Order: sequence, then structure tokens, then C-alpha cells
Amino acid sequence: MSPGVRLIDVDSSDEENLLEEGVRNRRSPRNEPTDFNIPATNDDDDDDVDPAFNLNRRSKEASQYESLDYDVCENVLWRRDQTKIKPKFTVRKDFSRWVISLQIGVCTALVACCINIVIEEVSRLKYGFLKRQVDANVLHGDLSIPYLYWSLLNLVPVVIGATLVAYVEPVAAGSGIPQVKCYLNGVKVPRIVRIKTLAVKAVGVATSVIGGLAGGKEGPMIHSGAVIAAGISQGKSTTFRRDLKILQHFRDDHEKRDFVVGGAAAGVAAAFGAPIGGILFSLEEAASFWNQSLIWRTFFASIISSFTLNIILSAYHGLSSFRYRGLFNLGEFAPLPFEYYELPIFMLMGVIGGCTGALWNALNSRLNMFRAHAIRQRWAKVLEAAFVAVLGATFACLMAYTINDCRPLGNDPTEQPVQLFCQDNEYNAAAALWFQTPEATVKALFHDPPGSHKILTLATFVLIYYPLSCVTYGLSVSLGIFIPTLLIGAAWGRLIASFTVLAFPTSIAFVSPGKYALIGAAAQLGGVVRMTLSLSVILLETTGNIGFILPIILTLMTAKWSGDYFNEGIYDTQIRTSRVPMLPWHVEPEYQNLSARHIMARPVVCVRTEEKVQYLLDILKNTTHNGFPVVEDGDDGSRVNGRLIGLILRSQLVVILKRSFYVESSRFWESTVSIEAFRDEYPRYPAVEDLHVNEYKRSGSFSVNMNMFMNPSPYSVEEGTSVPRIFQLFRALGLRHLVVVSSENRVRGIITRKDFLKHH
Repeated sequence: MSPGVRLIDVDSSDEENLLEEGVRNRRSPRNEPTDFNIPATNDDDDDDVDPAFNLNRRSKEASQYESLDYDVCENVLWRRDQTKIKPKFTVRKDFSRWVISLQIGVCTALVACCINIVIEEVSRLKYGFLKRQVDANVLHGDLSIPYLYWSLLNLVPVVIGATLVAYVEPVAAGSGIPQVKCYLNGVKVPRIVRIKTLAVKAVGVATSVIGGLAGGKEGPMIHSGAVIAAGISQGKSTTFRRDLKILQHFRDDHEKRDFVVGGAAAGVAAAFGAPIGGILFSLEEAASFWNQSLIWRTFFASIISSFTLNIILSAYHGLSSFRYRGLFNLGEFAPLPFEYYELPIFMLMGVIGGCTGALWNALNSRLNMFRAHAIRQRWAKVLEAAFVAVLGATFACLMAYTINDCRPLGNDPTEQPVQLFCQDNEYNAAAALWFQTPEATVKALFHDPPGSHKILTLATFVLIYYPLSCVTYGLSVSLGIFIPTLLIGAAWGRLIASFTVLAFPTSIAFVSPGKYALIGAAAQLGGVVRMTLSLSVILLETTGNIGFILPIILTLMTAKWSGDYFNEGIYDTQIRTSRVPMLPWHVEPEYQNLSARHIMARPVVCVRTEEKVQYLLDILKNTTHNGFPVVEDGDDGSRVNGRLIGLILRSQLVVILKRSFYVESSRFWESTVSIEAFRDEYPRYPAVEDLHVNEYKRSGSFSVNMNMFMNPSPYSVEEGTSVPRIFQLFRALGLRHLVVVSSENRVRGIITRKDFLKHH
């Protein structure tokens, strides 16, 4: 990643002048190229000179994010390993990829089933208890007791989940989709694919949904699938400190990324029962790099995930056939015919969804920025989540107690119908919207017969749930945005159907409330997340109505276009406000007319082909570089003016120093060293502070030769190369470092992904 400080080799007599020059350089605009002629050191005095450091202007806020090494380091050890590979091993390795994909699908489905069963069972007990309390106390006119019970039953699980997230694993907050998207783009988000993160995510999702928060479990399943894929594919667990000594050839960022893509798709398939939608979601929203074999393995993992979940949940619910395709089960839809003159109505609903989604994104983004500055303490985050949980119970009770929307019990789709102030054999439709999980409410709005809800009930519900979901998304809890967004859209979609019938009574022949609820849900979700292709297929696979695909696509496209006029989707907005250095699909407009010399960072910390141990320790401890160009001595003997011959990574240098791969002791290790020495340390390479190098080795008697370990063919460009062309190299190849050289192949600067982003 772009370093936080710049190290230059300098003679001690010129150190003070050079530091003053460094200050002047920092004050000069970054886009004004300056010729730097750095004084060199004599080889004899090099070991006694302390390096001088040039502070970099980049923001410290992004220092926690580093790039992943998607580019394979084809050094001597890697080539030696490739020569040992036989055709049988290649077949076995490809077969292992398919086996791992199978395991990813099965394990993702098992985790999804466990979360779903826990939520269903506990929620059934919760709402059954609340129904009995309401029935027992409504006769006495004392409804404060059910309210207190409801608040307490919301408060306890939410506090448990928020405490786990705030104190154990903060990265488990939210849906995790933005973090997975960044990871697959090439950004190393700290602790994103840890086993502890998966455990906190699973428990946090269950407690949050049970606690009645405006969220769902579908979004976090994508993150859970990514964690499962990253763990299974490595054959080791750094959390439990166990190494099974298998799958070593998959221990690099390139291979791990491909499996994480499959895990994310398997998570979508488990959540929605949509294998094809899972692949398209990974393609549209997550993955930045694809190939044909990866598509097939990802599809296989998605099918296995959906099939496994279908078997388990269908058996759990006592179904005679496999009909429980995903966690978000919309139920069996009857054919949804539509008239072509309804298409303008659907497009208008798409505009409404895009505008309301853009407003939702803007409000949520400003609220989360306020949270970042005002609510920093962990206890405050837990307290905020507890307050929102009680707030949800309060609004639910107020709506149920004040709106007397009574309907016959025969039309009741809920498991826990609440009578409240209704007559015998009637239930309160307003209370039914709250006395079940959000997924069950969405299903009810899709399938309730016409006239199941008053206009006042639906309008009040939208006015309450819209801001409530906006406040909830961003709490220190594990929750997704799919379900509350679908719920809001389904409610106002059904509301539009009611208004249409009131305005045009003859339209009752073709205006189906369930159909308009589905269009409203698609419009609202499309307006918030701005997905088109994958969301269309997910809804198609979930509903099973292929004849209704045209209205859904038109609605989603209209929602995206109208929403994009105001702002970005919620995931991109979160990424941008979090200042994660994620590369967009296209370079920023202000970089179009710039060249490499305008954005490169300089001067560059370089190493010679053979370098002293003390110097390596100095650059590792005093810089945040993750890549160091390897150079031949320049004309004046300095490293800075040297010709580029390779690139070596910080992680490689740390392993070299840890295992004492020194020139002076090469007779002991040179014939036995292999690339496995570096794979065994992956992914948590030792910190330089943990290295124990004795004074004798620091004294200057020991050195490291880079020839065996460095990448001898790093990517490089000349100073005059345009930034758009460089950006395409980063985007297409997944680069982490790009060295800028002169026409004589002398190192002039280095470019990383942060150099393309204006807020870094």
C-alpha cells in the first residue's frame, strides 16, 4: 500500500539540508512534478548512517486498509515449485477446488439453517407469550404490562448481540456486504474473514432479528458465506492455531479470493434460494475479477448451498416436497398477469422507489457520519442499540393500540393473531404487521387477499418503518438491509394498489395488491442498493414467475436511474464514507489528463540485491511500505538512482528475517528452502516487532540476497504514461504496486491504489 513515510538513503553531512528539502516538498502541490536529485552515500559509510524520513501527506484514517497481493510473485522459489508439479497433481488440485466448493455450499447452508431455526423457534415463543399477555390484560384495560414485556423481550437479545459486536468483533456489524465487496476488489479489510467474525455475525443476526430490530438475516449470509469459504480453503485456522497441513497450494490472496467469490454467491443462494442470482450478485456487486472456471465453481457452490438448505428446512417444516428454497421464502405465487398499459404505472413506482431510496441513503449516510463522531465509546453503541430496540416496541404498541383495523379471522395469515379491541372471530390487522418477524410480514403483504389492510394502517406503517429502518442500519449489530427495504416497498406498493382502485373502480379487475406489493418491494430495494441484473434474477427465482420478469426489470432500471441522479447506492455510499481505498470501475474525472509523474509517491524506499540486516530492520520498523523495489546500484552508488530489477514485499522480508535466510548461513538452508516457508506463515505474517534478531546479526556481518525471493518481473511504467491507462492495469490485473521508471529503467516513483482516490 502507499507508505505513510518515505525513506531515503543519505549521507549524514547532508541530512539536515535534505530534511529541509523534504519539508518544502511536502508543502508543494502533489501534482507539480519536481526533479529530485538526492545526495548519495558512499558504500563504506552506508552502514553507519541513519536513514532520513520524509513524512507523507496522506490521511492516517485509511492506514488500517492495505491491498491484497492478487498478483502472483513469480520468484525463483515459485518457479522451482512449478517445475515439481506433475500432471496428476494438477488434476488433483483442480479436483480439490471442486471439493472445496462443495464444502462451502454445504457449510453455508448449515449455518443459514441454524440461524433460521433459532430465529423461528424463539420468535414463535416470544410472540406467543406477547399475544397471551395482550389477551389477558386487554380486558382489564391495562396494556402497559404487554408493552413492558415487549420492550424487555426486545431489549435483552439486542443488548447481547450489540455487546458481542461492540466488544468482541466490531467488523461483524451491519450486513458485511460492503466489506466483502472491498475484499474482492483487492482491499484487505482487517478481520473480515475470521472465524470469530463468523461466530459473532451468526449470533448477532439471530439476536437482532429476535429483538425486533428493523433488519433481516439475508444480507449477513453473504458475509458468512465469504468467511466460510476463506476458512475452508486454507486448511488451517490461525484462530485455533491448528494447521492440517493440507491445501497449502491455496494459501495466497489470489486463490483465496476465488473461493470467497464462491462463498458470497453461496450466501445469496442460501438467503434467497437463487443460485443464478448468487452468481450475478457476485458479478455485479462483489467480484472484480472473473474467469470461466471460476463461474462454474461458483455456480456449483450456489446450487449445493440452495439444495442443502432446501432439504433441511423442508424436512424441518414437515413439507412433503422440497419447496423451502431459501431463508427468504416468499411463498407460492399464483401467475401474475399484467396489462401493457400497467407498465407506465410500474415505471412510475420505480421512480418513487428510486427517489425514496436516494432519500433513505442520504439520511442514513448523514446519521452514520454523526454516529462516527458522537458515539465512539463501546458502551454508548450498546446503549444506542438498546434504545432503538425499545423505540421499535414503542411504535409497534402505539400503532397496534390506536388503529382499530379489524378483519375476519378466516383471512388471517399470521400465526399469532391478536384480537385487541376487535370483536370475536376478528383480529387486529395493524398488530399483525408487528407480531411476527419482518420476513413473515413481507410474505403476508405479498399474499394477503384484497382488503386485508386499511389505507390508514399501511400509510402509518410506512411512515413508522421507513425512518426506523434508517436509524437501525448502522447500529452496532449484525443486520441486513434487504428485508426492511422490501417490507417498506411492499407496504407502499400495496397502498398504491388501494389508491388505484379507489380512483378507478373498474381497475379492480387487474389491480392485484400482491402484484403491486412485489413491484413496490423491487422498486424500493432497487432504489436503495441500485442493483438491476442480479436483483431481477433473485426476485424471478424467488417468485417463480418468469412471465413477470419484464415489469420487474423495468421497475428496477427506472429505480436505479432515478436514484443515481441524486446519489450512489447504500453499499457504495458506505464504502466512500468509510474512506476505504476501493477502486471504482472508472478513474475519477479529475485524473483523466494526468500522467504517472503527477500521482506517483516519491522518493521511493529501495533495496539492493544484497542488503544488510540492519538496514532491512530499519525500513521495516520505520516505514509502512508493503513493497520495496530491488535495484542495482546507480551511477553514484545510491539506491535511489538504481535500475529496477525486481520487487520484494514486506511479508517476504519478515519471513526471511524470522527464518534467518542469510547469505552467510546459506549452506544450511539454500538447498532445502521452498515456497512452503512463506505459505506456512500466510495469512498472518509476523510483525516486525516480534522478530528477535540478536545484536551480532545486526552488527553488519549478516546480509540478505534478494535474488531468490524477489519478483524479478514487476510491472512498471514510464513517467509519462497516462493515469487512465495505469488505472486499467490496476483494475484488470489486480495490482498492488506499480513502479514508475525513467527511460533508463531507473526508479522514479511508485503507485498504489490510494493514489487514484482523491480523498486519500
